[in-house]
Amino acid sequence: MSLHFSDQEFSNRKKNTIDSMKKLGLDAILMFRQESMYWLTGYDTFGFVFFQTLVMDQKGNVILLTRAPDLRQAKNTSNIDDIRIWMDEDGSNPINDLKIILDELNLKSKKIGVEYEAYGMTGRNAIRLNKSLEKYCYLEDQSELITKLRVIKSNEEIIYVKKAAELADRALDEVWKCAKAGVSESKILAEMNRVIFEGGGDYPANEFIIGSGKNALLCRYQAEKQILKNPDQLTIEWAGTYRHYHSAMFRTIPIGKSDPKHHKMYEACIEALNNCENKLMPGNKIGEVFDIHAKTFDTLGYNKARMSACGYSLGATFSPNWMDWPMLYTDNPYVIEPGNIFFMHMILMDSANQLAMNLGETYLVTKNGNERLGKQKLDLVVL
Repeated sequence: MSLHFSDQEFSNRKKNTIDSMKKLGLDAILMFRQESMYWLTGYDTFGFVFFQTLVMDQKGNVILLTRAPDLRQAKNTSNIDDIRIWMDEDGSNPINDLKIILDELNLKSKKIGVEYEAYGMTGRNAIRLNKSLEKYCYLEDQSELITKLRVIKSNEEIIYVKKAAELADRALDEVWKCAKAGVSESKILAEMNRVIFEGGGDYPANEFIIGSGKNALLCRYQAEKQILKNPDQLTIEWAGTYRHYHSAMFRTIPIGKSDPKHHKMYEACIEALNNCENKLMPGNKIGEVFDIHAKTFDTLGYNKARMSACGYSLGATFSPNWMDWPMLYTDNPYVIEPGNIFFMHMILMDSANQLAMNLGETYLVTKNGNERLGKQKLDLVVL
């Protein structure tokens, strides 16, 4: 069995979860988010794309219901002792196997929380679950119960996040070495991923974003890979990942002769990032961080080029994306606390001039402020 955290760490997480369940009057919770299962037990898989749930009651009993391919996966990566398998066959309904578990735990007519907001909880699975259990027990949406516990990182988790930040820095070093006119985006991606894996890192929860020319204005990965030109612009968003913990970075890099507008956009991004850093303090609301981001860009004339969010929490996440709760947007009431990890991205996409400028860094909130985890300089580099 390969566990990435101490027994005491897992014990604390379980206790905190049970305490939250008691406050909410829950007799049990059905976990469908892979992040919750990993955080609570160490269970590491992408098998959550099929029906899979981790059941825990107020007494601390933990039972995993999954498919046969994940039996050994759960035994090798988690501290789960009781693993049940539902069979793949035509017309099978794993909810029937789940009801057997609920009966064993005496949960008939009890109040059970459900993580409905989960990538494994498809609409079809939700309908089947609700229909099968509507007269059996009381179901309540508790998609954020464990998510809210996960948002404050422990000392053991912070070690992994900082290791991920080191890997992200190494990946940027490779960009500086090889990004120039005549080089393919594929080569850049290959070198970035190489150093992350050689450093002991993992696959990220989503693809790196890379694009040049007009594709530098895209905020998502797409399959086209281009050869860098002179002049050109290269946008890259990536993350170092270690034990599934992420530390992300974002850059737009002028290639060859840079456009003067790029420099003005970069100055705006630096000013916005600095202002956001000053707001990222314990006791402030994350909506206030976004507001200073928006005010900075709007004052400088970039209202139409900026985004309606400027970051999000990071942690141990699984496919299809590394974005975690909560997100930095206006009026978000979440109060910043020490132990929060936030990726703050300053994004400017000027469609009229077909120019992009992006700057993003990951921060650990401390007792008195915050720490930028990446150690790379924030200067605009023209390659």
